[in-house]
Amino acid sequence: MLDGTEDEEKFLAAGIAGLQQNSFYMHRALDSNNLRDALKYSAQMLSELRTSKLSPHKYYELYMRAFDQLRKLEMFFEEETRRGCSIIDLYELVQHAGNILPRLYLLCTVGSVYIKSKEAPAKDVLKDLVEMCRGIQHPVRGLFLRSYLSQVSRDKLPDIGSEYEGDADTVADAVEFVLQNFTEMNKLWVRMQHQGPAREKEKREKERSELRDLVGKNLHVLSQIEGVDLDMYKDVVLPRVLEQVVNCKDELAQFYLMDCIIQVFPDEYHLQTLDVLLGAYPQLQTSVDIKTVLSQLMERLSNYAASSAEVLPEFLQVEAFSKLSNAIGKVIEAQPDMPTVGVVTLYSSLLTFTLHVHPERLDYADQVLGACVKKLSGKGKIEDNKATKQIVALLSAPLEKYNDIMTALKLSNYPRVMEYLDIPTTKVMATVIIQSIMKNGTRISTSEKVEALFELIKGLIKDSDGIPNDELDEDDFKEEQNSVARLIQMLYNDDAEEMFKIIDTVRKHILTGGPKRLPFTVPPLVFSSLKLVRQLQGQEENPFGDDASTTPKKIFQLLNQTIETLSGVLAPELALQLYLQCAEAANDCDLEPVAYEFFTQAYILYEEEISDSRAQITAIHLIIGTLQRMHVFGVENRDTLTHKATGYSAKLLKKPDQCRAVYACSHLFWVDDHDNMKDGERVLLCLKRALRIANAAQQMANAARGSTGSVMLFIEILNKYLYFFEKGNLQVTVAAIQGLIELIMNEMQGDTTTPDPAADAFLASTMRYIEFQKQKGGAVGEKYEAIKVSHAG
Repeated sequence: MLDGTEDEEKFLAAGIAGLQQNSFYMHRALDSNNLRDALKYSAQMLSELRTSKLSPHKYYELYMRAFDQLRKLEMFFEEETRRGCSIIDLYELVQHAGNILPRLYLLCTVGSVYIKSKEAPAKDVLKDLVEMCRGIQHPVRGLFLRSYLSQVSRDKLPDIGSEYEGDADTVADAVEFVLQNFTEMNKLWVRMQHQGPAREKEKREKERSELRDLVGKNLHVLSQIEGVDLDMYKDVVLPRVLEQVVNCKDELAQFYLMDCIIQVFPDEYHLQTLDVLLGAYPQLQTSVDIKTVLSQLMERLSNYAASSAEVLPEFLQVEAFSKLSNAIGKVIEAQPDMPTVGVVTLYSSLLTFTLHVHPERLDYADQVLGACVKKLSGKGKIEDNKATKQIVALLSAPLEKYNDIMTALKLSNYPRVMEYLDIPTTKVMATVIIQSIMKNGTRISTSEKVEALFELIKGLIKDSDGIPNDELDEDDFKEEQNSVARLIQMLYNDDAEEMFKIIDTVRKHILTGGPKRLPFTVPPLVFSSLKLVRQLQGQEENPFGDDASTTPKKIFQLLNQTIETLSGVLAPELALQLYLQCAEAANDCDLEPVAYEFFTQAYILYEEEISDSRAQITAIHLIIGTLQRMHVFGVENRDTLTHKATGYSAKLLKKPDQCRAVYACSHLFWVDDHDNMKDGERVLLCLKRALRIANAAQQMANAARGSTGSVMLFIEILNKYLYFFEKGNLQVTVAAIQGLIELIMNEMQGDTTTPDPAADAFLASTMRYIEFQKQKGGAVGEKYEAIKVSHAG
């Protein structure tokens, strides 16, 4: 191969050398106005283009050098005619050149001057030239010769308004000339494919691809002819071009030329000749990539429709949608082996076209999706990556157009198309749908719509068959489930009955989610339900006794069953938190039995499921904090729950944790604004018990480590004493506070106490607080006056 390339470089160098040598002599002849020598050397120069040893790429280099010289020769011919030389004689003279290729190049050059002189009608000269060029049938040489003819004649066509416009029908002559040249060039271009050995087929295709613009330029010239109006395009230009495209039966030529037609002629012409243009598609070779060309046509028409509302009636008038829809059906039938990606791409382009041209016609959009479903039927889940991307594009188009999932939900075939997606792509599509809802703040307010929506996004809602959970990326999974959680929070209806139906629908779907999803999806559902409870607060019973009406009690029953699922999926801490949230809501609705039931469930979870000591600490403080805020319980129920809470506190593993939980329980017996919930004795009992535990903690530390550790716990208990003292608990006396302060001071000065800067700072702050209260004066100041403040030495 290397040898061949080196040889080619040698042949090109030799060709350029011969061309430069003869052009030098040609210039000398031109300078001395020697016409005979000028023609002789120019013919010899052009003989270099007769070579068959160069690839099209290298031949082009040689051709461009010759082209530059021919421009200079043309200027000389013009000067000769001005000096009185007959152009007709010149036209005859160049035809005596020995070889046909140089003769035809010279003839085209003189022909250009002949037309400019207007001594003969342009159409006659052009007809003569285009016929003469048939003399070269070698594909590469013929293509470049005709390309030269096209180049020198393009500004001399007998077009309307042109200085070369002749009698009637001159435009038809101009069109005929370009069409004839195009036809001959296409034949030569196609013939290249069949020359040479079969093993070089790919190389020839590459070479042909490099030359395609020589052929395509003719179509561009046609599109620039002023006189080519819609009628002429419809009656002459398009049928002739398509005839050549279809009859050449060449895959490369058909694809390229169909693309050229779409790109160079106006959109309005395409719209008015849809029948003819679309009729050609099924006749193309089955290997032609029709989906790309047809998609480009639809894209052009979509952009044309979007450019101005005034053109939309044209689309309706020509029934563009039905014509494109039928054409796609026929193309797919004509190409039974068309891959799935091709089918989906066509329908995706058609849907985009429909949404631009007929945004109000949802039936058209649904029809496109339905046709796509029909073509996909029997193919099972689509796993081809390119095809699934196209389906996502197809399904995303309505979301982008309407910015509203509600409109997409009206399309009955929308979910049917989604069924063909593989599991990962179903998730991608579900995420796209949720993002659309978030971005546009779409309000989904009926249970039927929620049902339809959750069917669409079920890829994120439930475990998929065949994909084990451990294969999922943890971060991706969390992100997906968080987006579902946000979606649940967005579902809302002012009407309580409908909102309850929405909650019930969501619940039905998310409970199928499996153990990994429930911890993400149950909490938003619970809070959404509690929001509805707050809305209904105070409406305990329907005055008409209608069992079907939504009441807080009914919602709480649903919540109880829902949260229960979390304890079954190893999320007891989360379930406990949600039970306590529900208990607080039941408290606000004055539903004592319901609140008690939620607390009972929380306690059962604490006892049976929560064994980790850190989790127990968090849970017991949550229980105490929630119970302290409850006002709905009668004495008996409250005592039962409080007793349990203090019991749990005293049974924590570490003494310091026990101590803190026990002194926190003191707040359960003293609730501000509720005189019936102020029991000073039991407060003091809790605090004394906490002190005993703190003492025990110090003794244990002393026994184990030889030092009693920090006095932090005593200072914390002192602060609780001060809190209740200030609140008016008569059981908390000055003597008790004084005794505790002295105990702390003694401990801090003891030999076995571990220095603790945090405890020192906390005590100092507490002492400052007592001084501050004394200085404040009034009733509080009097109370504090009796407390003697000692300072650590």
